Amino acid sequence: MKVRTILHVDANSFYASVECLHRPEIRDKAVAVGGDASLRHGIILAKNQKAKAMGVKTGEALWQARQKCPDLVILTPNYPLYLRFSRILREIFYEYSDLVEPFGLDEAWIDVTGSTGLFGGGGIIAEELRKRIKKEVGITVSIGVANNKIFSKLGSDIKKPDAVTEITPSNYRQLVWPLPASDLLYVGPATGRKLHCYGINTIGDLAKADPAFLHRLLGKMGYVLHGFANGLDNSPVERLGEEAVIKSIGNGTTTPRDLVCDEDVRIVYWSLCESVASRLRQHGFLCRGVQICVRDNRLVSFERQTRLDRPTCVSCDIFDAAMVLFRKSYDWANPIRSIGVRAINLVGPHTAIQTSLFEDEERLSKREKLDIAVDDIRRRFGHFSIHRAVMLRDHALGGINPTEHTIHPVGYFKPSG
Repeated sequence: MKVRTILHVDANSFYASVECLHRPEIRDKAVAVGGDASLRHGIILAKNQKAKAMGVKTGEALWQARQKCPDLVILTPNYPLYLRFSRILREIFYEYSDLVEPFGLDEAWIDVTGSTGLFGGGGIIAEELRKRIKKEVGITVSIGVANNKIFSKLGSDIKKPDAVTEITPSNYRQLVWPLPASDLLYVGPATGRKLHCYGINTIGDLAKADPAFLHRLLGKMGYVLHGFANGLDNSPVERLGEEAVIKSIGNGTTTPRDLVCDEDVRIVYWSLCESVASRLRQHGFLCRGVQICVRDNRLVSFERQTRLDRPTCVSCDIFDAAMVLFRKSYDWANPIRSIGVRAINLVGPHTAIQTSLFEDEERLSKREKLDIAVDDIRRRFGHFSIHRAVMLRDHALGGINPTEHTIHPVGYFKPSG
């Protein structure tokens, strides 16, 4: 069996790089892309190298960044522009392989196993891509080369910016194992803290740990992470069409003011769930599950998910599931700063659905037709041309336009059946 050659391409400081490309007057300045402080979206989303050299960090508050760099140029995000450049990058990738799997707007895996006979080895292809993107697009990328997706992603992080790193079976112990365990995909803050409590601080520590112990500590992910640390990852780079890139459809927002009761949450969730359901219908999907995320005013967050009795693209079904999850999961110890909802486990519109003796099928059909009618009105006359009466109870919360906060997260693991 032929050894795979996988590239992971990561556009350096993508949002900020694209902005500087389009605004020559700021290219020599420290630049960051961030939210709108007046709407409480006041964090740094991306920064260029000059801002990074001044200590500006992704995720920190705008006021903190300005303290470090008083002359920092902060721009609001221009997602249509970033989407355009993401597509341009993908068109270049397709010249080398049709096996391209995006991981967000600024990252993608490319399986070039079948292309090495035409273009040379993985390192040669990566160098050619790096130079072409710099010359033809005007931004820089870092590329990791390995025989699996996990190590290729690590490779793209090891040297930044504008670099290529090859991780091989002969050098991964020297390159990968000294890295912090948190650098490994799917080792989040909570998992990292658990591992640290038991002296597992590096990827090498994780690779050498007893798999049975990791299973007891982390469940099935213990085995998965142990395999990842040892370079054991057979997950394919999926050939994705225009719509297949969407593994789930979500929507979240930082609210204009803190949410302090269930009624506040209901108003915002109605807005978000309508947007998610509309996107499902737009892309021809039904969801079989709903996930919520909640962050309080101390910036402590959590996620919960549930499976639905039947696939749906109806806003009230998604809203009902989201509110049930929320009421089960939150005790109002603190006000809430931001919330989100996501439709997960997506299936096509022609998926067989088991009808129920206890459901009014005609009523369910009418709900979907009503949502479709609302979609049409908003498409013709604008989002606020029609909305639910509950939105009028609080003009600040009811005035959120969810179409300005839509996201399409891409998961590493394929959703389970």
